[in-house]
Amino acid sequence: MTIPAAIRADLVDHIQRYVDPEPTALLFTGEKSGNPVRRPNFNQRSRWGKVVADLGLAGVRFHDLRHAGNIWASKAGMSTKDLMARMGHDDMRAALIYQRATSDADARIADSLSKLVDEHRGRGHDRTRPTPEGT
Repeated sequence: MTIPAAIRADLVDHIQRYVDPEPTALLFTGEKSGNPVRRPNFNQRSRWGKVVADLGLAGVRFHDLRHAGNIWASKAGMSTKDLMARMGHDDMRAALIYQRATSDADARIADSLSKLVDEHRGRGHDRTRPTPEGT
């Protein structure tokens, strides 16, 4: 199995130790090897409440990880279609929840538009060079 370089080292270690080599193998399995994790008794078996409390994150639910991951993916520039595929949704309403308008998005948009203008003018990203009159 080829593991992309962008995956954190601790996840790479988990994959190498516990995940079967087939491309369709599950990353995290239930008590019976190879079977998916099931909802019933997850919190009890994983000691979720204790783990998050020990980390100073009391009250964080497992589903909150999905929510945070999708917000970060949106902030990283994923499109609505990419978010839909990542979440396994056919309806764009759920993906739009994660694409909240933020001031940092405004800045990214402005920077991207400026870069496009600079590239169109043939200046690359150097804003210090004067432009020819009339362009």
